[in-house]
Amino acid sequence: MTTLPTGSPSVRDVRDRRVLVVEDDPTVREVASGYLRSAGLIVDEAVDGFDALALAERTPPDLVVLDRMLPGVDGLEVARRLRSRRPVPIIMLTALGSTDDRIEGLEAGADDYLAKPFSPRELVLRVQSILRRSVGELAPEAPFVLGAFAIDPSNRTVRKAGRSLTLTAREFDLLAFFLKHPNQVFSREQLLKEVWRWDFGDLSTVTVHVRRLREKIEDDPTKPRHLTTVWAVGYRMSA
Repeated sequence: MTTLPTGSPSVRDVRDRRVLVVEDDPTVREVASGYLRSAGLIVDEAVDGFDALALAERTPPDLVVLDRMLPGVDGLEVARRLRSRRPVPIIMLTALGSTDDRIEGLEAGADDYLAKPFSPRELVLRVQSILRRSVGELAPEAPFVLGAFAIDPSNRTVRKAGRSLTLTAREFDLLAFFLKHPNQVFSREQLLKEVWRWDFGDLSTVTVHVRRLREKIEDDPTKPRHLTTVWAVGYRMSA
């Protein structure tokens, strides 16, 4: 692993970041927006999918809190359209509790999800965690190279063989973690704790993100050479 020269970028605060809350239930929308504003965030509100897409086009948010069940254009389609425009982080709110429903949301482009009813404080913590990672950690990290990958954790950019990769916030976090620990095997439970910072959660979250990451870093995602599976154990990034 080769370290590249770097400057000393300034620390960026997550306060004053812009969050778009998309929720048709006025009570849920009001509570979520109120807690986020109290945490120092700028909050825009949308009541349906069409409103959300138009508002995101006019005033691009730094993160979207998105209800899955929306009138007009549902949350899954909104997530897909938002992700097709730019890699904005998305936290999906869902009243649907099945694993398949959560996987569907993650595959549509969500970085995280919360099941209703949820704690507004937990929502704030999830938003702050994702924003803090997307704008840079408190201690700037030096860029480094591992194999075909050149990654700058502070600027959150990564290139493979000179080609820039477009990753979501969680995909970047996951790839950065693997590149910092080459040839080590990590279980899904370990990845959930180290990358998501969750002590417990749905392990399919990790599975979906690994699959999405492979689609972007592997020449043939069905036959991965970089991010490989160690059967019955977990995943490994081969240097």
